[in-house]
Amino acid sequence: MKTLRKSATLVLLTGLVMALLAGCQEKREDSPSATSSATSSATSTVSKPTEAPTTDSGVIKEGTIPKDGNVILKELAFVHKDHTIALADIVDDAKLESMLGKAEEIESHTYSADDGLNMDHWLGRTRNLYKYPGLEIETFDAGEGSEFRISTIEIKDSKYPTIRNIKVGDSVEELKKAYPEGKLMGDGATDGEDNFRFEPVNYVDVMTFHITDAKIESIRISQLQD
Repeated sequence: MKTLRKSATLVLLTGLVMALLAGCQEKREDSPSATSSATSSATSTVSKPTEAPTTDSGVIKEGTIPKDGNVILKELAFVHKDHTIALADIVDDAKLESMLGKAEEIESHTYSADDGLNMDHWLGRTRNLYKYPGLEIETFDAGEGSEFRISTIEIKDSKYPTIRNIKVGDSVEELKKAYPEGKLMGDGATDGEDNFRFEPVNYVDVMTFHITDAKIESIRISQLQD
């Protein structure tokens, strides 16, 4: 009998001890310090995302890609074989010959006070004129041995089409479709003569198509000189 009582007492005491231990454990988990510690531990084990490196090395900005000829006036140009020749392009005798062949004639003049031409604003500047069958190209330098740039292109042959593939002999209707930004300068009576002007950049650099009997007779790409 005594043995049964001792066993019952031992079981009861064991149950009480386990209940007390469980209660203490719950209080510890619910305490702010425990929560803060757990959060801190979790934060310390998670690394911050690495920011992507910022670089513009792959960005191609306007004007950084090498191009054959100038960019701004690329619409004021004509095509010959694999070459595009534009107003304001930098050229010399050798470059023009490599693109167009040898000129039939080259005229050159350096303006001076005693040349009798009264071109005071061009004093010291040199004008070159390259003549080909159905094509003339005028170049000017800025004085003091600077580079020569194309200032005028005069086309009278159909083998020199514009960059939009309009050439001497094409009709006014074809011209209007290719250059909808342009306009006839006269009264539009194209059964006679008129000029069709295209100004893609400003009022200084222009392309003028001379019209006779509703067809293009000549194309002039020009730039006013200072």
